[in-house]
Parts: sequence; C-alpha cells; structure tokens
Amino acid sequence: IVSATVAKTTDETTSSIGFGIFYMIVNIGGFIGPVFSSKLRHIYGWHIVFIMAASVIAVNILLALIFYKEPGRVKNTDSFWPSIAKSLRHIVTALSDVKLTVFLIIMIGFWTMFNQLFYTLPNFIYQWVDTSMIYQWIHGFSPDMAAAFGTEKGIIAPEMLVNLDAGFIILFQIIISSLVMRMKPVNAIITGIMVVSVGIGFAFGTNNGFYVILGIFIFAIGEMASSPKFTEYIGRIAPKNKEALYMGTSFLPVAVGNYLAGIFSGPVYQSMSDKVSLLQHYVAKQGLQIPAISEKFTQNDYLKRAAELLHTDQHGLTQILWNTYHPYRIWMLFSTIGVVTIIALFLYNHFILGKVKKTKVIQL
Repeated sequence: IVSATVAKTTDETTSSIGFGIFYMIVNIGGFIGPVFSSKLRHIYGWHIVFIMAASVIAVNILLALIFYKEPGRVKNTDSFWPSIAKSLRHIVTALSDVKLTVFLIIMIGFWTMFNQLFYTLPNFIYQWVDTSMIYQWIHGFSPDMAAAFGTEKGIIAPEMLVNLDAGFIILFQIIISSLVMRMKPVNAIITGIMVVSVGIGFAFGTNNGFYVILGIFIFAIGEMASSPKFTEYIGRIAPKNKEALYMGTSFLPVAVGNYLAGIFSGPVYQSMSDKVSLLQHYVAKQGLQIPAISEKFTQNDYLKRAAELLHTDQHGLTQILWNTYHPYRIWMLFSTIGVVTIIALFLYNHFILGKVKKTKVIQL
C-alpha cells in the first residue's frame, strides 16, 4: 500500500504536503495515460490501449522490485494460509474501530459522486456538449495544439476534457495542500466535498464546453482538498505499525463507490439523460417509424434517420432533446449525493469524534 509508506514517513506537520505530493505524482500518470490512450485508440483501435497499459504495469513491477524498499518493515515468518488467516483477523479488528468504520461508510457517498467525472461525464460530453467551439478557440492560436487535443472532426475528445482534472491537480496540488495543511482532516474533507459538489453541478449543468472546463476545474480544487486528506486521516487514526492495514481498509469505500457509480452511470443515466434512449421516447411520441437499433442499423443510423424525419441536422436534434427532456438535471442527483455526504460528515465530526475527545478529557 503506497499510501502506507507515506503515512510511515511523515508526521502531523508534514503529512498534508506528503500526501499532496503523492496525489500529484499519481495524477501525472493519470494525465499522461489518457493522452496516449486517446491518440492510440483513434489511430490503431482500442486493443493497443490495453497492450500499452499492460506494458507500463510490467515496467512498474520491475521498478518496484529493483528500487523500492518498505520503511520499518517487520518480516512475516508465517506460512501462506496462516498469514492469510491472520490478515483477515486484523481486518476484522480494524473494522471494529467504530471511528474508522463509520467514516468509511460515509465516504462511500463521496466516491460514488467522485467517479461520475470518469464514468458518466465522458458520455455526457460525447452526447450533449458542443466542444467544437473549444477546438476553434485553440486552433486560433495553435493549430498543432488543436490537433493534439482534438479529433479529425474538429471537436475535442471527451477523455481529453476529463483529463484536465489530472492536469489541474499536477499544477495546483501543492498549493492546495499548503492551504489546507493547518485544517483538521475531516474539516478539509467536508470543505473539499462542498467544492466537488459545485464542480459536478457546473460540469453536468450545461452543454457549453467552456462551462464544462470550469466545472472540471472547480471539481479538481475540491478533489485536491478532500482526497489526499481522506488518506491522511486514515493514516493518522491508525495505531502504530497498523498503517498498512488501515490504509488497506480505505479501499473498501472506493470499491463500493465504484459499484454504485456504475449503477448511476448505467441504468440511472440511461433513464434520465441518455441521448439515444430519450430520442427513442421522442420518436415514439411523435409517431415516427424508424427501424430498431441492431447490428445492421446502428445508433448512428438511428440518429441520422431521426434527424431526417424531423427535418433538422444533428445539432438541431440535440437541441430538441435538450430542451424537451432536460438531461442536464442529472447534476442535481450527483450533487445531492455530495450534500448528503457532507451532512453525514458534520454529524460524524460532532457525535463520533466529539465523543472520543470528551472521553479522552474525562480519562485525563
């Protein structure tokens, strides 16, 4: 657990900056990867993206084996199965810590909302957002840069816009970490989630590409304040020599958040905001006859035929659906998840952490 290494090698005065640097480094990879992937998939197809990813992971393994040395490691002398059994017992012991378990449950909401930037926003941008204006703006001062970020159709690929989140973190993480380093971790997390909730609203609340970029920037500011502090907080409450164990449990809300995010980006998005689904409703309501989508009659064929029957182009078709069904309203759902998480953290801070502090005072 890399974050456990950070926890072991920092203290209360350096942990905020330490986890900020860690998060910034992670996002350097998070920025470079999608840039290569976007270009490779457009030129060679998706299969080469997975080959590239597997190759980089293989190189990473070699680097870790050759150069990495875990600080303060206590060598495990148990055989395999007793070691597994001991690990499971330790996990149960860690989760018996009410302060940790309640916090992990609450943070499921954060990760559910957080993942919408990566699960849902690319599809939303592809279906609804006009990115040609961004392409033209970039092309006005640098055709080469426009070619790098855009596609041959004169638009910006959705993954390139979403990738700005990682770019902003690379540029501003140390600054944000410096600003929140004196804040208590839970307070910084609450503040960050507030900002993330606003960013999600901006990103999903409009079909203007520049406002989407603004939303991603706001989201990144909140992410920089909350996500490293989430890891830092778990490192702080971990007992001595239990940092890796507690850090391991931090992936539980990430896993549940990933699962729930898939539901929101799948069935929920399809019913509320999916362009093709909404068009099918509209076509049925207008009494138009269009063949069902199949291998021989694709979604693009369906969109093209619908535009012809409605005597408009693709841009006009998008505006009809946008004004009729208001797919942008899904931002309210995502931001509400953030608000509920904030309220839960306020209650946690007051009742759980407040109770722990009072107990310590009484004991003294």
